[in-house]
Amino acid sequence: MSNFKLDISNLDKIIKKTVEAINNSKSEIHDISEGARKECGRLECELDKLKNLVSETMSKVRFLEEELKESKKELMFLSKNHDKYSEEEIKKAYDKADELRVQLIINKEKERHYINRRNELEIRLKDAYKTVKKADTLISNISVSLDCLTGDLQNVSIKLEDVQQRQIMALKIIRTQEEERQRIARDIHDGPAQSMSNVVMKAEICERLVETDPVKAKSELRILKSIVRNTLQDVRRIIYDLRPMSLDDLGLIPTLQRHIITYQEESNTNVLFKTKGIYKDLKPLISSTVFRLVQEAISNIKKHASAKNVEIDIEFLEKELILNIFDDGKGFDVSAINIKNHNINGGFGLLSMRERVELLGGKFEISSVIGKGTALNIIIPLISKEEVANG
Repeated sequence: MSNFKLDISNLDKIIKKTVEAINNSKSEIHDISEGARKECGRLECELDKLKNLVSETMSKVRFLEEELKESKKELMFLSKNHDKYSEEEIKKAYDKADELRVQLIINKEKERHYINRRNELEIRLKDAYKTVKKADTLISNISVSLDCLTGDLQNVSIKLEDVQQRQIMALKIIRTQEEERQRIARDIHDGPAQSMSNVVMKAEICERLVETDPVKAKSELRILKSIVRNTLQDVRRIIYDLRPMSLDDLGLIPTLQRHIITYQEESNTNVLFKTKGIYKDLKPLISSTVFRLVQEAISNIKKHASAKNVEIDIEFLEKELILNIFDDGKGFDVSAINIKNHNINGGFGLLSMRERVELLGGKFEISSVIGKGTALNIIIPLISKEEVANG
């Protein structure tokens, strides 16, 4: 125990040093951000001036081009009628054209220079904006880190125990994921994989019979079609078990309705499904969690409860979702089942349901009486703790 306290003390010192270093870094990044902002302001002013110069120079170039064109027409006219004009008038016209050419060349060069300078400034301004954005992001991240690190360190030991429990939960999740992968692999091996082997074999038989015995070939093809149809159903079932596509396409309520109908047909159990309230913008994480909770609950009822009637109620409130599930099955002694068992080899059904709810900041309650059925009462916030923290 003394070693544990010493570890906490050392952790406290480490956190304080880290906070000091982060504070210094935050100040330096803030200076960088302010410098970049000032540079952005200066570049914006300079860029506005250059844009005006580019616009003015381009207008002047167009004007000089028109003047030069008119001057050339005048020179052509004078050349054709040189006998009607004096040398002084002709020379004046040539001088004017030369002057316009020179002015045009000078202004075109100015235009090119201003455009290049404008392009360079735009690139520099973009880079300055990126620097400001990165600095702001760093400052924001550092602020979040400081908020975490400068919290109440008196509860560090409690938090460490919580971390330990979460590690155990994570190991359970990993174990369950592996079991789920093995189940899926077994389902594919025993179902679609075996069926596809039969498809290949039947296809070879049909290939041999198609010319020698067409009637037999047709019979084999009918069998082949039936095998493919069953295989397709198996594949769809496996995909549905992973994640019902209708959850994304249709939403939570229609998906639950379809699942409940299938459950009733397979178990001969009467299910009353009721909803109250409307919540259109339900988060995908909430939808999948509620679906899995209902799926797990009715799976448990089917396996263990021998219930004749089940009632599932979902109520959408402004800030939370309430899910109640009742059955009139065998019931059980809740105290005999430690659903908070932290042993990694412990059961994962009810524990999984509780953890799913609590990870979203919700509440999970279960009550049951032997011979009188079981009730699950679940409350899930429609905005999770993580969303609040990230908001």
